[in-house]
Amino acid sequence: MKRKMKLTYYLLLVAMLVLSACSGGNQSSTESKDNLSEEEKYGGTLIFGRGADSIGLDPINVTDGESIRVTHNIFETLFEYDHNLELKPKLATDYKTSEDGLTWTFTLREGVKFHDGTDFNAKAVVFNFERWMDPNNPYHKGDFFYYPFLYGGFKGDENHLIEHVKATDEYTLEIKLKRKTAPFLSYLAISMFGIASPAAIEKYGEKINEHPVGTGPFKFKEWKRNDTITLEKNPDYWMEGKPYLDQVIYQVIPENSSRLTALQSGEIDILDGLNPSDTRVVESTEGMGLLKRPSFNIGYMAFNMEKEPFDHPKVRKAINMAINKKEMVDAFYNGLAEVATSPLPPSLWGHHDGLKKYEYNVEEAKKLLAEAGFEDGYKTTLYTMSNPRPYLPEPMKIAESIQSDLSKIGIEAEIVTYEWATYLDKTSAGEHDMALFGWTGVMADPDNFLYPNLSKTNTAKPANNRAFYKSDKFTQLITEARETLDQEKRMELYKEAQELFQEDAPWAMLAYTTTPLAQAKYVEGYKPHPMSNDLLTDVYLTNK
Repeated sequence: MKRKMKLTYYLLLVAMLVLSACSGGNQSSTESKDNLSEEEKYGGTLIFGRGADSIGLDPINVTDGESIRVTHNIFETLFEYDHNLELKPKLATDYKTSEDGLTWTFTLREGVKFHDGTDFNAKAVVFNFERWMDPNNPYHKGDFFYYPFLYGGFKGDENHLIEHVKATDEYTLEIKLKRKTAPFLSYLAISMFGIASPAAIEKYGEKINEHPVGTGPFKFKEWKRNDTITLEKNPDYWMEGKPYLDQVIYQVIPENSSRLTALQSGEIDILDGLNPSDTRVVESTEGMGLLKRPSFNIGYMAFNMEKEPFDHPKVRKAINMAINKKEMVDAFYNGLAEVATSPLPPSLWGHHDGLKKYEYNVEEAKKLLAEAGFEDGYKTTLYTMSNPRPYLPEPMKIAESIQSDLSKIGIEAEIVTYEWATYLDKTSAGEHDMALFGWTGVMADPDNFLYPNLSKTNTAKPANNRAFYKSDKFTQLITEARETLDQEKRMELYKEAQELFQEDAPWAMLAYTTTPLAQAKYVEGYKPHPMSNDLLTDVYLTNK
């Protein structure tokens, strides 16, 4: 391909550029800088380099970012969040609500086809909801994690939110709720609620996880586990003239430095999970461009509160004080992160910027540990993933930094590491003592950060609440906030919840990060989304 020939030319210049310390590409613009006509933008294969494989491709049964980034290009939701985190219509074009706020009526987009050629309509949406919410549905196979945490359980459960979902005509959908729910419209924009083809679900059953069929810009072609997932262009996509690319390949390259080498050699075209320390290499290399994903994540270390001594608040507070978070952020994030305090990122409304901080203080940490009965310290384990994550760009080095800090107060922490899928399984089963983790938001509402990760209702194993934090008061506050329509009242409830979180210290908050990425300069139209669910509809390749 011409673009590969061009990158070879670029590579001949790399050594000279580095030796002369010349500055090449700066922050890469996501707007077109070429003179191509619309016709010339079509074709080609984009290779997207990433750190880990997807867990599955049935969106309702995954929560990890590596799965979502793929399913988001295969499936579509009724609404979506744009790059400014504003809700926009997608498969729904309009909606209205009843005066009591319980009945929602949606007008659906007409003329949309699933990848298998069947029609998207209101009945298809009802089919999906029935599969998601009804444990007795023959296609309800899996954990369906996001459904019960958003909707208060499944059909038949006492707190199940939905009264009914029905098609009132071919393109009109009615959803009736049992109680007012402030973020309900946001729920419909979450990638996990991508609408799948009913015919495909009936055909593949439990194997829909490996045979995804949606309405999105790209169709599933092939999955080689821990290597590549290949998508191909949907020629019948409802958005006229899109997508431009013929094919997208998601390539797994676990090590960040190896991924950068692959970009330099032309093996991949976009690099997700760039080492912050390598941003200068990208900026000084001709033919490469640096991008920054807007910050919408949190990085933290969860204490397993079901295990001793982490059931003791003074132990958790002591560890918070023992970790030199500022030094850690300075060392491993290269100016692309700030020390975190709240479980809500600063870019999200409701973030409490007045929380007291656990300042780095080794002597005070020792004192608290002694008061808890551990003046001589103790032995424990610290779990970390082997694959880099947006909120943990160098997980092993960060774990080693924490290990070193804890040794200063007498805590001997053995580092335990697993590849991503195994890591998720083991931590959700509560095998860890302490575990590095994080969260990238999938909707622009505090509910999305607090409820799945910290609600008492999400401690049943496999649990997303990996601290096994079971505060009745905290859960009461975030539940009341979810069911309150008054925005100012919600803000107050979330403020109180964050203050309680800080006092209870189920986590050691680490960082809010702005994630660096890199791309070849011939890639145009790629715009990193704050939620990491990057749509590739507008991406094309140029040799200009």
